[in-house]
Amino acid sequence: MAKHTVITPLPGTFYRKATPDSANYVEVGAQISAGTVIGLIEVMKQFSELTAGASGRLNAFLVEDGDSVEPGQVIATFDDE
Repeated sequence: MAKHTVITPLPGTFYRKATPDSANYVEVGAQISAGTVIGLIEVMKQFSELTAGASGRLNAFLVEDGDSVEPGQVIATFDDE
């Protein structure tokens, strides 16, 4: 089983949901596909989707909703299935 990471290409603020009242895009333990949106990175009121690069099961988020992130930082991990 291969391990994968989701890495942010941008600095900014990480959000797990589209709006404060929305459900999270995905939860830990969920099956995800390549291209699945796992969160957003906000930079100066512009939001960019952060997506998985492969399919698998989401293991963990390494940052919390609302945390500041830097380019190259690992946001989440997942395994092939």
